[in-house]
Amino acid sequence: MTTAILCIDAAYGPARAAAAAAVIHSWDAENVGQILVRRFDSQPEEYEPGAFYKRELPLLLPVISDFDDPIRTIVIDGYVWLGTDGPPGLGGHLFASLASRIPVIGVAKTRYGNDTWSIPIHRPGSKRPLFVTSAGIEKEEAAECINRMHGDHRVPTILALVDRAARSGLM
Repeated sequence: MTTAILCIDAAYGPARAAAAAAVIHSWDAENVGQILVRRFDSQPEEYEPGAFYKRELPLLLPVISDFDDPIRTIVIDGYVWLGTDGPPGLGGHLFASLASRIPVIGVAKTRYGNDTWSIPIHRPGSKRPLFVTSAGIEKEEAAECINRMHGDHRVPTILALVDRAARSGLM
């Protein structure tokens, strides 16, 4: 049994939400080994600044538990930490929910506040950076992993795919 890198994302509609997860087995994978989409026919939690995890964590945890292969790393859309010494963001709460056993890498498309703690990376095809944070793996190593991901655009191919899959789960 091989270990998996799990890329996960969530999407929201007015009366429902969806979460998607894509499995890859190497950082430079062009295609997914498996993709799961789970739809939730209930109103998602209201957005609360600085508490994004309250809205997304209940969607992501059930999708993560659907996978049988051992998960080596999880990549989320968002921040792991919301400051140099905390507090935890979505990724930090996810890391804690998984008993700190599975490393979590956060990839944010938008800078959070006055962020000085993430590693900004510039991928091919974009002048705007992605902001990488992590738990359970050094952030420099996490940034290198995201840089190695397949794609000629700012957002790696697999992360864009899982974003589309989550949004399609709303229909």
